[in-house]
Amino acid sequence: MSLKSVNNAGTNLVELEIEISAADFEAAVQKAYLKMRKRVNIPGFRKGKAPRKLIEREYGESVFYEDAVNEVGPKAVDDAVKESGIDIVAQPEVEVTKVSKEEGVAIKAKCTVKPEVTIDGYKGIEVERVVDAVTDEDVDKRAEQLCERNSRLITVDDRAAQKGDTVNIDFKGFRDGEAFDGGEAEGYELELGSGQFIPGFEEKIEGHTTGEEFDIEVKFPDDYTVPELKGADAVFKIKLNEIKYKEVPLLDDDLVKDSTEFETVDEYKADLRKKMEEAAEARADSAVENKLFDAVVEKMQAEVPQVMYDERVNEMLRDLAGRLQPQGITLQQYFQYTGQSLDSAKKLYEDQAKKQVDLRLALEQIVKNEGIEATEEEVNKEFSDMAENYNMSVEDIKTVVSEENVKMDVLVGKAVQFIKDNAVIK
Repeated sequence: MSLKSVNNAGTNLVELEIEISAADFEAAVQKAYLKMRKRVNIPGFRKGKAPRKLIEREYGESVFYEDAVNEVGPKAVDDAVKESGIDIVAQPEVEVTKVSKEEGVAIKAKCTVKPEVTIDGYKGIEVERVVDAVTDEDVDKRAEQLCERNSRLITVDDRAAQKGDTVNIDFKGFRDGEAFDGGEAEGYELELGSGQFIPGFEEKIEGHTTGEEFDIEVKFPDDYTVPELKGADAVFKIKLNEIKYKEVPLLDDDLVKDSTEFETVDEYKADLRKKMEEAAEARADSAVENKLFDAVVEKMQAEVPQVMYDERVNEMLRDLAGRLQPQGITLQQYFQYTGQSLDSAKKLYEDQAKKQVDLRLALEQIVKNEGIEATEEEVNKEFSDMAENYNMSVEDIKTVVSEENVKMDVLVGKAVQFIKDNAVIK
Protein backbone atom coordinates (compact mmCIF):
# COMPACT_ATOMS: atom_id res chain seq x y z
CA MET A 1 0.00 0.00 0.00
CA SER A 2 1.17 3.49 -0.84
CA LEU A 3 -0.50 6.65 0.48
CA LYS A 4 -0.12 9.04 -2.44
CA SER A 5 -1.82 12.16 -1.04
CA VAL A 6 -3.93 13.58 1.79
CA ASN A 7 -6.34 16.26 0.59
CA ASN A 8 -8.76 18.60 2.32
CA ALA A 9 -12.21 17.77 0.91
CA GLY A 10 -14.34 20.17 2.97
CA THR A 11 -15.26 20.84 6.57
CA ASN A 12 -14.20 17.81 8.63
CA LEU A 13 -13.57 15.87 5.40
CA VAL A 14 -10.24 14.46 4.23
CA GLU A 15 -9.69 12.50 1.01
CA LEU A 16 -6.92 9.92 0.89
CA GLU A 17 -5.51 8.73 -2.40
CA ILE A 18 -4.18 5.20 -2.04
CA GLU A 19 -2.39 2.87 -4.41
CA ILE A 20 -1.99 -0.89 -4.13
CA SER A 21 0.95 -2.21 -6.12
CA ALA A 22 0.56 -4.63 -9.03
CA ALA A 23 2.42 -7.28 -7.01
CA ASP A 24 0.11 -6.96 -3.99
CA PHE A 25 -2.93 -6.97 -6.25
CA GLU A 26 -1.68 -10.08 -8.04
CA ALA A 27 -1.31 -11.85 -4.68
CA ALA A 28 -4.89 -10.88 -3.80
CA VAL A 29 -6.15 -12.11 -7.20
CA GLN A 30 -4.41 -15.45 -6.66
CA LYS A 31 -5.99 -15.73 -3.20
CA ALA A 32 -9.41 -14.95 -4.67
CA TYR A 33 -8.87 -17.64 -7.33
CA LEU A 34 -8.01 -20.25 -4.69
CA LYS A 35 -11.22 -19.44 -2.83
CA MET A 36 -13.50 -19.27 -5.88
CA ARG A 37 -12.23 -22.22 -7.91
CA LYS A 38 -14.17 -24.63 -5.71
CA ARG A 39 -17.37 -23.17 -7.11
CA VAL A 40 -16.32 -23.09 -10.78
CA ASN A 41 -17.14 -25.86 -13.25
CA ILE A 42 -14.97 -26.13 -16.37
CA PRO A 43 -15.59 -29.07 -18.74
CA GLY A 44 -12.74 -31.57 -18.61
CA PHE A 45 -11.67 -30.66 -15.08
CA ARG A 46 -12.85 -31.90 -11.70
CA LYS A 47 -14.67 -29.26 -9.71
CA GLY A 48 -12.16 -26.97 -8.02
CA LYS A 49 -9.24 -28.13 -10.15
CA ALA A 50 -9.52 -25.81 -13.16
CA PRO A 51 -6.40 -23.65 -13.74
CA ARG A 52 -6.71 -19.94 -13.10
CA LYS A 53 -5.78 -18.94 -16.65
CA LEU A 54 -8.44 -21.20 -18.07
CA ILE A 55 -11.11 -19.70 -15.79
CA GLU A 56 -9.98 -16.18 -16.74
CA ARG A 57 -10.11 -17.10 -20.43
CA GLU A 58 -13.62 -18.53 -19.96
CA TYR A 59 -15.11 -15.74 -17.78
CA GLY A 60 -12.84 -12.80 -18.48
CA GLU A 61 -9.57 -11.60 -17.01
CA SER A 62 -11.39 -9.53 -14.36
CA VAL A 63 -13.40 -12.45 -12.96
CA PHE A 64 -11.44 -12.38 -9.67
CA TYR A 65 -10.91 -8.62 -9.45
CA GLU A 66 -13.87 -7.75 -7.22
CA ASP A 67 -13.03 -10.37 -4.61
CA ALA A 68 -9.37 -9.40 -4.81
CA VAL A 69 -10.13 -5.73 -4.20
CA ASN A 70 -12.41 -6.68 -1.29
CA GLU A 71 -9.56 -8.74 0.10
CA VAL A 72 -6.81 -6.14 -0.08
CA GLY A 73 -8.74 -2.85 -0.10
CA PRO A 74 -10.01 -2.55 3.51
CA LYS A 75 -6.57 -3.14 5.02
CA ALA A 76 -5.03 -0.67 2.59
CA VAL A 77 -7.56 1.97 3.68
CA ASP A 78 -6.98 1.21 7.38
CA ASP A 79 -3.21 1.45 6.93
CA ALA A 80 -3.55 4.71 5.02
CA VAL A 81 -5.71 6.21 7.76
CA LYS A 82 -3.08 5.29 10.36
CA GLU A 83 -0.25 6.62 8.22
CA SER A 84 -2.05 9.91 7.58
CA GLY A 85 -2.57 10.48 11.30
CA ILE A 86 -6.17 11.62 10.84
CA ASP A 87 -8.75 10.85 13.53
CA ILE A 88 -11.79 9.44 11.71
CA VAL A 89 -15.26 9.28 13.28
CA ALA A 90 -17.02 7.03 10.74
CA GLN A 91 -16.23 4.41 8.14
CA PRO A 92 -14.64 6.07 5.08
CA GLU A 93 -16.54 6.33 1.80
CA VAL A 94 -14.39 4.28 -0.55
CA GLU A 95 -14.22 4.61 -4.34
CA VAL A 96 -12.08 2.31 -6.47
CA THR A 97 -10.86 4.49 -9.33
CA LYS A 98 -8.54 2.05 -11.11
CA VAL A 99 -8.05 -1.71 -11.29
CA SER A 100 -5.31 -3.06 -13.50
CA LYS A 101 -3.12 -6.15 -13.54
CA GLU A 102 -0.23 -4.00 -14.74
CA GLU A 103 -0.71 -0.97 -12.47
CA GLY A 104 -2.54 -2.40 -9.45
CA VAL A 105 -5.43 -0.62 -7.71
CA ALA A 106 -6.12 3.05 -7.03
CA ILE A 107 -8.55 4.04 -4.27
CA LYS A 108 -10.01 7.28 -3.01
CA ALA A 109 -11.23 7.22 0.60
CA LYS A 110 -13.29 10.15 1.82
CA CYS A 111 -12.98 10.32 5.60
CA THR A 112 -15.01 12.27 8.14
CA VAL A 113 -12.65 13.42 10.88
CA LYS A 114 -13.03 14.89 14.34
CA PRO A 115 -13.69 18.61 14.21
CA GLU A 116 -11.35 21.35 15.28
CA VAL A 117 -12.39 22.32 18.81
CA THR A 118 -11.70 25.49 20.73
CA ILE A 119 -12.79 26.14 24.28
CA ASP A 120 -11.93 28.65 26.97
CA GLY A 121 -13.51 30.15 30.05
CA TYR A 122 -14.05 26.73 31.62
CA LYS A 123 -12.17 27.62 34.81
CA GLY A 124 -14.15 29.28 37.56
CA ILE A 125 -17.64 28.38 36.27
CA GLU A 126 -20.19 29.53 38.85
CA VAL A 127 -23.11 27.26 39.73
CA GLU A 128 -25.56 27.06 42.58
CA ARG A 129 -25.89 23.88 44.61
CA VAL A 130 -29.42 23.38 45.91
CA VAL A 131 -30.24 20.62 48.37
CA ASP A 132 -33.94 19.81 48.70
CA ALA A 133 -35.10 19.84 52.32
CA VAL A 134 -36.54 16.59 53.69
CA THR A 135 -39.73 17.40 55.62
CA ASP A 136 -41.60 15.37 58.22
CA GLU A 137 -44.36 14.97 55.62
CA ASP A 138 -41.87 13.49 53.15
CA VAL A 139 -40.67 10.99 55.73
CA ASP A 140 -44.25 10.07 56.69
CA LYS A 141 -45.16 9.42 53.04
CA ARG A 142 -42.12 7.20 52.58
CA ALA A 143 -42.89 5.33 55.79
CA GLU A 144 -46.45 4.66 54.61
CA GLN A 145 -44.97 2.63 51.76
CA LEU A 146 -44.15 -0.03 54.36
CA CYS A 147 -47.86 -0.31 55.04
CA GLU A 148 -48.60 -0.64 51.31
CA ARG A 149 -46.02 -3.39 50.93
CA ASN A 150 -47.64 -5.34 53.76
CA SER A 151 -51.20 -4.87 52.56
CA ARG A 152 -53.37 -7.79 51.50
CA LEU A 153 -56.43 -8.28 49.32
CA ILE A 154 -59.68 -9.33 51.01
CA THR A 155 -62.61 -10.74 49.01
CA VAL A 156 -65.81 -8.66 49.11
CA ASP A 157 -69.23 -10.22 48.48
CA ASP A 158 -71.62 -7.77 50.14
CA ARG A 159 -71.22 -4.66 47.97
CA ALA A 160 -70.59 -3.43 44.45
CA ALA A 161 -67.14 -2.75 43.01
CA GLN A 162 -65.69 0.69 43.63
CA LYS A 163 -62.58 2.64 42.75
CA GLY A 164 -59.49 1.15 44.42
CA ASP A 165 -60.86 -2.39 44.39
CA THR A 166 -59.14 -5.19 42.49
CA VAL A 167 -61.58 -7.10 40.33
CA ASN A 168 -61.21 -10.44 38.59
CA ILE A 169 -62.98 -10.30 35.22
CA ASP A 170 -63.50 -12.15 31.96
CA PHE A 171 -63.89 -9.80 29.00
CA LYS A 172 -64.22 -9.87 25.24
CA GLY A 173 -64.14 -6.83 22.98
CA PHE A 174 -66.18 -6.28 19.81
CA ARG A 175 -65.99 -3.67 17.08
CA ASP A 176 -68.97 -3.42 14.73
CA GLY A 177 -70.16 -6.76 16.13
CA GLU A 178 -66.87 -8.54 15.37
CA ALA A 179 -64.38 -9.65 18.01
CA PHE A 180 -60.94 -8.07 17.56
CA ASP A 181 -57.48 -9.45 18.30
CA GLY A 182 -56.06 -8.73 21.74
CA GLY A 183 -59.45 -7.80 23.20
CA GLU A 184 -60.15 -10.95 25.19
CA ALA A 185 -59.00 -12.42 28.52
CA GLU A 186 -60.24 -14.66 31.32
CA GLY A 187 -59.50 -14.26 35.02
CA TYR A 188 -57.87 -10.87 34.50
CA GLU A 189 -56.92 -9.00 37.68
CA LEU A 190 -57.57 -5.26 37.36
CA GLU A 191 -57.26 -2.50 39.96
CA LEU A 192 -60.03 -0.02 39.31
CA GLY A 193 -58.64 3.47 38.92
CA SER A 194 -55.14 2.30 37.98
CA GLY A 195 -55.48 3.50 34.40
CA GLN A 196 -54.35 0.19 32.90
CA PHE A 197 -57.19 0.21 30.38
CA ILE A 198 -58.48 2.86 27.98
CA PRO A 199 -60.52 5.75 29.47
CA GLY A 200 -63.99 4.73 30.53
CA PHE A 201 -63.34 1.00 30.83
CA GLU A 202 -62.50 0.80 34.52
CA GLU A 203 -65.04 3.42 35.58
CA LYS A 204 -67.90 1.45 33.97
CA ILE A 205 -67.09 -1.66 36.02
CA GLU A 206 -67.69 0.31 39.22
CA GLY A 207 -71.16 -0.27 40.65
CA HIS A 208 -71.44 -3.87 39.45
CA THR A 209 -71.51 -6.89 41.77
CA THR A 210 -69.85 -10.32 41.87
CA GLY A 211 -71.26 -12.77 39.32
CA GLU A 212 -72.86 -10.03 37.23
CA GLU A 213 -72.52 -10.13 33.43
CA PHE A 214 -72.85 -6.85 31.53
CA ASP A 215 -71.71 -4.84 28.52
CA ILE A 216 -69.76 -1.60 28.54
CA GLU A 217 -69.31 0.80 25.65
CA VAL A 218 -66.00 2.62 25.19
CA LYS A 219 -64.16 4.63 22.57
CA PHE A 220 -60.50 3.99 21.81
CA PRO A 221 -58.25 7.08 21.91
CA ASP A 222 -57.29 8.70 18.60
CA ASP A 223 -53.63 8.04 19.39
CA TYR A 224 -54.10 4.35 20.31
CA THR A 225 -51.10 2.20 19.37
CA VAL A 226 -53.13 -0.29 17.26
CA PRO A 227 -53.94 1.55 14.01
CA GLU A 228 -57.22 -0.26 13.26
CA LEU A 229 -58.58 0.65 16.71
CA LYS A 230 -57.68 4.36 16.73
CA GLY A 231 -60.80 6.35 17.58
CA ALA A 232 -62.99 3.25 17.22
CA ASP A 233 -66.19 2.59 19.21
CA ALA A 234 -66.18 -0.79 20.94
CA VAL A 235 -68.34 -2.96 23.20
CA PHE A 236 -66.83 -5.20 25.86
CA LYS A 237 -68.79 -8.10 27.32
CA ILE A 238 -67.79 -8.41 30.98
CA LYS A 239 -68.23 -11.10 33.61
CA LEU A 240 -67.30 -9.94 37.12
CA ASN A 241 -65.87 -12.98 38.92
CA GLU A 242 -64.59 -11.48 42.17
CA ILE A 243 -64.15 -8.20 44.02
CA LYS A 244 -61.29 -7.62 46.45
CA TYR A 245 -60.31 -4.61 48.51
CA LYS A 246 -56.90 -3.73 49.85
CA GLU A 247 -56.50 -4.01 53.61
CA VAL A 248 -53.62 -1.75 54.68
CA PRO A 249 -52.13 -2.26 58.16
CA LEU A 250 -51.39 0.63 60.50
CA LEU A 251 -47.84 1.86 60.85
CA ASP A 252 -46.92 0.80 64.38
CA ASP A 253 -44.02 -0.73 66.26
CA ASP A 254 -45.27 -4.28 65.64
CA LEU A 255 -45.35 -3.77 61.87
CA VAL A 256 -41.88 -2.19 61.92
CA LYS A 257 -40.49 -4.97 64.09
CA ASP A 258 -41.94 -7.69 61.83
CA SER A 259 -40.96 -6.09 58.53
CA THR A 260 -37.66 -4.27 59.11
CA GLU A 261 -34.44 -4.42 61.11
CA PHE A 262 -35.76 -1.74 63.50
CA GLU A 263 -37.72 -2.03 66.72
CA THR A 264 -39.85 1.13 66.66
CA VAL A 265 -41.52 3.51 64.22
CA ASP A 266 -39.27 6.32 65.42
CA GLU A 267 -36.11 4.33 64.68
CA TYR A 268 -37.45 3.38 61.25
CA LYS A 269 -38.36 6.98 60.39
CA ALA A 270 -34.98 8.24 61.60
CA ASP A 271 -33.24 5.82 59.22
CA LEU A 272 -35.56 6.84 56.38
CA ARG A 273 -34.77 10.52 56.99
CA LYS A 274 -31.04 9.83 56.93
CA LYS A 275 -31.28 7.95 53.63
CA MET A 276 -33.55 10.58 52.09
CA GLU A 277 -31.15 13.36 53.12
CA GLU A 278 -28.22 11.42 51.62
CA ALA A 279 -30.23 11.00 48.40
CA ALA A 280 -30.98 14.73 48.37
CA GLU A 281 -27.26 15.47 48.70
CA ALA A 282 -26.50 13.08 45.83
CA ARG A 283 -29.16 14.74 43.65
CA ALA A 284 -27.67 18.13 44.42
CA ASP A 285 -24.20 16.91 43.40
CA SER A 286 -25.62 15.45 40.19
CA ALA A 287 -27.43 18.68 39.40
CA VAL A 288 -24.23 20.67 39.93
CA GLU A 289 -22.36 18.33 37.60
CA ASN A 290 -25.04 18.69 34.91
CA LYS A 291 -24.94 22.49 35.21
CA LEU A 292 -21.16 22.42 34.85
CA PHE A 293 -21.42 20.15 31.81
CA ASP A 294 -23.99 22.44 30.19
CA ALA A 295 -21.73 25.43 30.80
CA VAL A 296 -18.70 23.63 29.35
CA VAL A 297 -20.60 22.68 26.19
CA GLU A 298 -21.80 26.27 25.76
CA LYS A 299 -18.19 27.46 25.86
CA MET A 300 -17.06 25.04 23.14
CA GLN A 301 -16.83 26.07 19.51
CA ALA A 302 -16.77 23.36 16.85
CA GLU A 303 -18.51 22.30 13.65
CA VAL A 304 -19.46 18.79 14.70
CA PRO A 305 -20.20 16.33 11.85
CA GLN A 306 -23.76 15.00 11.95
CA VAL A 307 -22.39 11.48 11.58
CA MET A 308 -20.96 11.70 15.12
CA TYR A 309 -24.42 12.35 16.53
CA ASP A 310 -25.94 9.62 14.36
CA GLU A 311 -23.35 7.09 15.44
CA ARG A 312 -23.93 7.90 19.13
CA VAL A 313 -27.68 7.37 18.66
CA ASN A 314 -26.94 3.99 17.06
CA GLU A 315 -24.67 3.08 19.98
CA MET A 316 -27.47 3.91 22.41
CA LEU A 317 -29.87 1.70 20.46
CA ARG A 318 -27.33 -1.13 20.50
CA ASP A 319 -27.01 -0.70 24.27
CA LEU A 320 -30.80 -0.92 24.57
CA ALA A 321 -30.83 -4.08 22.47
CA GLY A 322 -28.16 -5.57 24.73
CA ARG A 323 -30.22 -4.85 27.85
CA LEU A 324 -33.32 -6.41 26.28
CA GLN A 325 -31.57 -9.56 25.08
CA PRO A 326 -31.40 -11.32 28.50
CA GLN A 327 -35.19 -10.87 28.71
CA GLY A 328 -35.65 -12.62 25.37
CA ILE A 329 -36.94 -9.44 23.73
CA THR A 330 -35.67 -8.12 20.41
CA LEU A 331 -35.46 -4.43 19.62
CA GLN A 332 -38.25 -4.84 17.05
CA GLN A 333 -40.50 -6.51 19.63
CA TYR A 334 -39.76 -3.69 22.07
CA PHE A 335 -40.85 -1.14 19.47
CA GLN A 336 -44.08 -3.09 18.92
CA TYR A 337 -44.83 -3.27 22.66
CA THR A 338 -44.18 0.45 23.17
CA GLY A 339 -45.82 1.64 19.95
CA GLN A 340 -42.55 3.07 18.63
CA SER A 341 -40.63 2.76 15.39
CA LEU A 342 -36.89 2.84 14.73
CA ASP A 343 -37.17 6.43 13.51
CA SER A 344 -39.19 7.61 16.52
CA ALA A 345 -36.77 5.89 18.91
CA LYS A 346 -33.83 7.59 17.21
CA LYS A 347 -35.58 10.94 17.57
CA LEU A 348 -36.01 10.36 21.30
CA TYR A 349 -32.25 9.87 21.69
CA GLU A 350 -31.17 12.81 19.50
CA ASP A 351 -30.84 15.51 22.17
CA GLN A 352 -29.10 13.20 24.64
CA ALA A 353 -26.69 11.99 21.95
CA LYS A 354 -25.84 15.54 20.90
CA LYS A 355 -25.09 16.56 24.47
CA GLN A 356 -22.88 13.53 25.07
CA VAL A 357 -20.88 13.99 21.86
CA ASP A 358 -20.40 17.73 22.42
CA LEU A 359 -19.37 17.21 26.03
CA ARG A 360 -16.87 14.51 25.11
CA LEU A 361 -15.28 16.76 22.47
CA ALA A 362 -15.09 19.64 24.93
CA LEU A 363 -13.49 17.51 27.64
CA GLU A 364 -10.98 15.99 25.24
CA GLN A 365 -9.93 19.51 24.23
CA ILE A 366 -9.56 20.51 27.89
CA VAL A 367 -7.26 17.50 28.30
CA LYS A 368 -5.08 18.96 25.53
CA ASN A 369 -5.30 22.53 26.80
CA GLU A 370 -4.28 21.59 30.34
CA GLY A 371 -1.76 18.91 29.46
CA ILE A 372 -3.61 16.36 31.59
CA GLU A 373 -1.88 12.98 31.67
CA ALA A 374 -2.76 9.46 32.77
CA THR A 375 -0.36 7.08 34.47
CA GLU A 376 0.05 3.43 33.52
CA GLU A 377 -1.33 2.51 36.94
CA GLU A 378 -4.51 4.55 36.29
CA VAL A 379 -5.04 2.93 32.90
CA ASN A 380 -4.51 -0.56 34.34
CA LYS A 381 -7.00 0.15 37.10
CA GLU A 382 -9.57 1.20 34.48
CA PHE A 383 -9.02 -2.08 32.66
CA SER A 384 -9.42 -3.99 35.95
CA ASP A 385 -12.65 -2.17 36.78
CA MET A 386 -14.04 -2.92 33.33
CA ALA A 387 -13.09 -6.58 33.63
CA GLU A 388 -14.87 -6.80 36.99
CA ASN A 389 -18.00 -5.04 35.70
CA TYR A 390 -18.28 -7.34 32.68
CA ASN A 391 -17.13 -10.47 34.52
CA MET A 392 -14.26 -10.92 32.09
CA SER A 393 -10.51 -11.21 32.40
CA VAL A 394 -8.35 -8.15 31.76
CA GLU A 395 -6.74 -10.00 28.85
CA ASP A 396 -10.15 -10.59 27.23
CA ILE A 397 -11.15 -6.97 27.77
CA LYS A 398 -8.00 -5.82 26.02
CA THR A 399 -8.96 -7.83 22.92
CA VAL A 400 -12.16 -5.81 22.46
CA VAL A 401 -11.23 -2.38 23.87
CA SER A 402 -8.11 -0.54 22.77
CA GLU A 403 -5.71 0.84 25.35
CA GLU A 404 -5.86 4.19 23.57
CA ASN A 405 -9.61 4.44 24.15
CA VAL A 406 -9.32 3.38 27.78
CA LYS A 407 -6.57 5.92 28.35
CA MET A 408 -8.76 8.67 26.87
CA ASP A 409 -11.61 7.64 29.19
CA VAL A 410 -9.25 8.10 32.12
CA LEU A 411 -8.14 11.48 30.81
CA VAL A 412 -11.71 12.65 30.26
CA GLY A 413 -12.56 11.61 33.82
CA LYS A 414 -9.65 13.70 35.08
CA ALA A 415 -10.86 16.63 32.96
CA VAL A 416 -14.27 16.37 34.65
CA GLN A 417 -12.57 16.52 38.04
CA PHE A 418 -10.50 19.49 36.83
CA ILE A 419 -13.70 21.36 35.95
CA LYS A 420 -15.21 20.59 39.37
CA ASP A 421 -12.05 21.53 41.26
CA ASN A 422 -11.92 24.89 39.49
CA ALA A 423 -15.65 25.68 39.69
CA VAL A 424 -17.22 28.22 42.04
CA ILE A 425 -20.07 26.37 43.73
CA LYS A 426 -22.38 28.57 45.75
